[in-house]
Amino acid sequence: MIDLRSDTVTRPGPDMRAAMAAAEVGDDVMGDDPTVQRLQARTAERAGKEAGLFFPTGTQSNLAGIMAHCGRGDEYLVGQLAHTYKYEGGGAAVLGSIQPQPIEHAEDGSLPIAKLAAAIKPLGDPHYARTRLLALENTFHGRVIPQDYIVEAAAFARKHELGVHLDGARVCNAAVASGKSIAELCAPFDSVSICFSKGLGAPVGSVLVGSKALIDGARRWRKVLGGGMRQSGVLAAAALYALEHNVERLAEDHANAERLARGLAAIDGVTVSGQATNMVFVSVAPEHCDALGAYAKEQGLMIKPVYGAAMRLVLHLDVTQADVDRTIAIFKGYFAR
Repeated sequence: MIDLRSDTVTRPGPDMRAAMAAAEVGDDVMGDDPTVQRLQARTAERAGKEAGLFFPTGTQSNLAGIMAHCGRGDEYLVGQLAHTYKYEGGGAAVLGSIQPQPIEHAEDGSLPIAKLAAAIKPLGDPHYARTRLLALENTFHGRVIPQDYIVEAAAFARKHELGVHLDGARVCNAAVASGKSIAELCAPFDSVSICFSKGLGAPVGSVLVGSKALIDGARRWRKVLGGGMRQSGVLAAAALYALEHNVERLAEDHANAERLARGLAAIDGVTVSGQATNMVFVSVAPEHCDALGAYAKEQGLMIKPVYGAAMRLVLHLDVTQADVDRTIAIFKGYFAR
């Protein structure tokens, strides 16, 4: 089965499983799991930060990061379509009593500085929540956010005494696509959540990186949120393998996405509405959505409507160039009926 629903569907290969089986472990809540320690240190090094903290999920990593920046009744500025605002269950509001202030995105995925400035609440006025944090996302729906904008936005935030957090679930995709290092992309941020269970192919896991002081604060929130794990080196070994072997190969996913976009764009009845890094966005007439999905599944292809009538097709390490060509053929077969 070719599965293009997300890059979260990857399965660990034999070498990754071997690394997991051989992992040296301890009790990570007590701070003595050596494999977790190696993963945290290596991720922090790659991101150019002082320290890292291993989490079971990216949602929890983002939430603990936001809670490390903000207190009860504080506010963070975030994109209206950002994952931390729209797709993570309202955790900051539910569990952190932190108010999100959503900002409309520009076409390139950035949050316009003028809109950020208008959203910051007056200091010292008890009528308002205290604005404490700016949260950005890179990549955003597959698009690499321009680094010049990120540097400008971070400088703006610090001028207003705000922290700056990055949901970097796919920051490795952004690094490979832009030709910049992970550290360069992370440099403007106080904290970054880096996910290993998407394009990097690990079964679970994210690492939050930042200053030692911030990570110490996030460690307490990880415990409160139920993210303290024991012999989690078995999982950290998969993430460590992914970091050491699967970053540069993301270029293959990007090339396959370009190939898929070109092939689908040539089919009558299919509109490719966007392609960036490892994602292709495809629109078909509404009456075809369910039927196309059912037909594709019968032919061995898993697709899923994600954003309204558009389907997000996501390339990953379990999808080969031959799978891409087969996907194009399945779409052709449906619209040729």
